[in-house]
Amino acid sequence: MNQRVLITGSIGTGKTVMSQRFGLDLMKTARSRKINLRYIHVNCRECRGSLFMILKRVITEFTPEFPQRGFSSEELIQILMDILDDKDAYVILALDELESLIRAEGSAALYNLTRIQENRLGAAMRLSLICILREPEYLQDLDPSTLSTLQQNFIQLERYSSNQLEAILKDRIELAFKEAAVPQDTAKFICDLAAASGDARYAIELLWRAGKYADAENSREMTAEHIRRAAGTVYPTLRGEYVQTLSLHEKFLLLAISRLLERSNAAYISMGEAEKVYKIVCEEYRQLPRAHTQLWKYMGGLDASGIISTKKSGKGLRGKTTLIGLTLTPASAMAKWLESTLEVLYKRVSTRAD
Repeated sequence: MNQRVLITGSIGTGKTVMSQRFGLDLMKTARSRKINLRYIHVNCRECRGSLFMILKRVITEFTPEFPQRGFSSEELIQILMDILDDKDAYVILALDELESLIRAEGSAALYNLTRIQENRLGAAMRLSLICILREPEYLQDLDPSTLSTLQQNFIQLERYSSNQLEAILKDRIELAFKEAAVPQDTAKFICDLAAASGDARYAIELLWRAGKYADAENSREMTAEHIRRAAGTVYPTLRGEYVQTLSLHEKFLLLAISRLLERSNAAYISMGEAEKVYKIVCEEYRQLPRAHTQLWKYMGGLDASGIISTKKSGKGLRGKTTLIGLTLTPASAMAKWLESTLEVLYKRVSTRAD
């Protein structure tokens, strides 16, 4: 059967893990029934929102030597279906961070993926989709016919409550810490801090970092002060999985936004202001700035990933402009993190040049 599932939920609510666990379980069941089924998980943001790159990654799972260039996305879809027919294989394709694909290619990419079977009447249904995104509002950019194909099976994951986070951390504590090293009240404190965002990964990172602080002090147990220190250095959007896929110029733009917000002490800045400071940042790192159109694409990607927030200007500003703010991270912390990241990057480049 050909199925399409849509999973939504805030950062850290378990969308990716749930999908991956389901995929592993289903492949195990398929093997027991001698069915050639593959679960393939692709992060659309890592593929720059490109259907071509997504399909190429799927095809190379079956044909590693497949040519890198020379085909359109539509041709790759047909090539993929031919490969699946030839190998009598089935694929569940999980499209994580679907926002990036929608931002980059609109409805066309998903329309082609969801309607491929219509051109294969009588043929086996080889491709099913799991689409994962943070907020359903991004689906408003899709045309009605594409949207209708994605709303057959809809799962919305709510943010974790403090009690649910406590159950998750209890399991991690039993695995990673010595007995009585993390008192129950201390674990509860972490859960209360993380409950505001409902982000389980944030809670786990607080636990890990607080444990490191306790280790450094040779403390017999973790205390609330260790957690407070950890909370002062951990912000959800600065964790590696959210920023490691940013391109160099996305980092430059984000650094410009952070510096300007820190300097102005304002909640929002305009796109025009951000672009001016972005050009200064490019000059600082001896790089040619990207064109205005490309910056809009970068900003859309940063917005879709939840690193920044955008809104249209209201009363008090002449004309219509886009206002940009940071969501869960202080501007000073974001700027400091980006500067240190870029410093490491440029040291590597310098070492290679030497």
